[in-house]
Amino acid sequence: MMNSNRLSALALLLGLSLSAQAAPGIDLIANEKPVHTPLNPQAASLIPANYKFVTPGTLTVATAVLGSAPPFGLFARDNKTVIGSEADIARLVADGLGLKLKIVPASWEDWPLGVASGKYDAAIYNITVTKERKARFDFATYRQDTLGFYVKSSSKISKIDAAPDIAGKRIIVGSGTNQEAILLQWDKENQAKGLPAMQPLYVTDDAAATLAIQSGRADATFGPNVTGAYKAKLTGTTRLVGVVAGGWPKTANIAVTLKKGSGLVEAVQASLNGAIASGSYLQVLDRWGESIEKIDHSEINPPGLGD
Repeated sequence: MMNSNRLSALALLLGLSLSAQAAPGIDLIANEKPVHTPLNPQAASLIPANYKFVTPGTLTVATAVLGSAPPFGLFARDNKTVIGSEADIARLVADGLGLKLKIVPASWEDWPLGVASGKYDAAIYNITVTKERKARFDFATYRQDTLGFYVKSSSKISKIDAAPDIAGKRIIVGSGTNQEAILLQWDKENQAKGLPAMQPLYVTDDAAATLAIQSGRADATFGPNVTGAYKAKLTGTTRLVGVVAGGWPKTANIAVTLKKGSGLVEAVQASLNGAIASGSYLQVLDRWGESIEKIDHSEINPPGLGD
């Protein structure tokens, strides 16, 4: 078990805070307390009679943890309970469906096969709806997707929000993500015009990304805007220089991801809409600083990146 001193040291390394004093509006200790929502009988009635949960009566969800960067997922003080906005959303879905919840910390590379094979009932992992993913999965949206470019506070870079701005730059981005797809498309357009190539940098975790930016080995990071904003607010060592829609050139949303054709997506959508109506959804987003990405209602398989 991780003691308070070790947790504090880890929090500082990752740009976290354990108190509202160090992170105004976000109190990690207070946020260990679960947010619940009432049973939604209409949503529960939409669970297919022949659907086989990984564990009967339980929603098993793959989600992010420390390496993905807060506020999406991290361990609580007991070093085993997963907290964060994605775990909170998973709980709202399970509550509405009248199910217990089992959170499984998983790597980004693991969730696609895990959901497709039935290892997990769902993945709630800041996953953006894309045309390619809709061929394999069903989606019920729960948040807008916005991406942010962040640089070292003392950087001379003032703006990155279009293809020409990335020419010749070294940019940290997650492999296999929609932000990587956007960068590679922009780079392709730039090189066709004779502009210098962009160099994507792939790092193993948030601490490595922080070190690369602060040491000058990387010019910028490109990822979910809420994680960048969270970190910039806590540390003051990075700043925002541009925001891009996650479904560039159109908008896109983040969604609960389910096996294609499993029949569970309608029940999940109804559960999310019930949580939105009850106010518990906005309570979750507010306590993790994500309310700027709130939606009015959940949609099933809407247009996304590539559509």
